[in-house]
Amino acid sequence: MDRLQRIYKLHQILASRRSPVSRQMLEERLECSPATVKRLIEELRLYFNAPLKYDREHNGYLYDSQEGEVFELPGLWFNANELYALLTVQQLLEQTQPGLLDDHFKPIKNRLEKILATAQLNKNEIAKRIRILRMTARNTASEHFQSVASALLQRKRLHIHYHSRSDDQTTQRQISPQRLTHYRDNWYLDAYCHKRNALRSFAVDRICACRSLDQSALEFDEAELDAYFASSYGIFAGQPKETAVLLFSPERARWVADEQWHPQQQVKLLPDGSYELRIPYADSKELVMDILKYGNGVEVLEPAELRQEVINQLQAAIEKYSEGNVRF
Repeated sequence: MDRLQRIYKLHQILASRRSPVSRQMLEERLECSPATVKRLIEELRLYFNAPLKYDREHNGYLYDSQEGEVFELPGLWFNANELYALLTVQQLLEQTQPGLLDDHFKPIKNRLEKILATAQLNKNEIAKRIRILRMTARNTASEHFQSVASALLQRKRLHIHYHSRSDDQTTQRQISPQRLTHYRDNWYLDAYCHKRNALRSFAVDRICACRSLDQSALEFDEAELDAYFASSYGIFAGQPKETAVLLFSPERARWVADEQWHPQQQVKLLPDGSYELRIPYADSKELVMDILKYGNGVEVLEPAELRQEVINQLQAAIEKYSEGNVRF
């Protein structure tokens, strides 16, 4: 039995008794020495502010709770491995989006660190052993994220000022938030836009200002949201219009065969080791970017429009790098 388990068991023994419990009984129940029982009692008082007192008359320990009040250990209780797992999640979030939920997570983090201290576990080891590389991540203003998350969970509408990168315009909209999506190191808000009377996806980092409204958000069931936001490739929503057929070389197939590009993808490993991937899409922008990064390791077989779009991009790149076009 580790120290955390003993502290929890000590609490259970004291909470279940109205009369004082002798130290000898605690030693037997906790299967430990007098010195260990003394340390556990001190830690219960120090780290958890337990109203634990010694009754000299009855030579035992009990909780000195006011009438009608029952002392409970703060927070949830975990074993050592579970605590490490929870702090690891916190570390992942901290490295993925620094400062995003600091104000909300700090009280929980402080409590976990106190619990870890009683078990003589090293929280700093987690920070040293986990490294996350943020690639193309955009910083999100914590106050906007918190306002969005609060309205989302409280099922309230939001009034936002939104700057679109595509047309470099800022518009004001009233939206009914549906869910937050973390995609490729960035946050997006799936919502119903009352200006467009349709479901839309908003990059949270492009929200310039927002405030929660008293009106309740419109509700959509999960199947309807998935049909709109998750049926096509990438972050672009809408019903799929085409199916891309990509053929990867045997060398590239060693990586791509282990990847999931889309929940409804269809795959085929060919006799020569090449790999055929079929994925539905509604908008080709993101798909073309992902195809281009594989260079000559992939070929677009279908549809013809997508194949021509990739060819045009490659030809434009060749022209930019052609002799005579070098810029100094």
